[in-house]
Amino acid sequence: MQSISGVLPTLLRELGLESGIMGWRAVREWPDAVGPQVARRARAVSFQDGTLVVEVEGSAWLQELSMLKRELVRQLNRHLGARHVHDIRFLYTRGGIQR
Repeated sequence: MQSISGVLPTLLRELGLESGIMGWRAVREWPDAVGPQVARRARAVSFQDGTLVVEVEGSAWLQELSMLKRELVRQLNRHLGARHVHDIRFLYTRGGIQR
């Protein structure tokens, strides 16, 4: 008999749910993956079809992070241990980042 932790990853992969779950893990672990300086100014809010949606405080940070997008995708996937995040969509927020 196998433990649930041994069976669950295979089951999720077979059901086609693994990528979505790993994407939401990217939302949750965004601060750890990108570091405190970026996490203070940008917050991951959702994930769908390989795209992580990130709210960004201020237009300057939006432009800066947009230029770093490829590297951020690499960092996230390295942190997750697999290639589940294919793109990041940055959204400008005027009210500041809610924690």
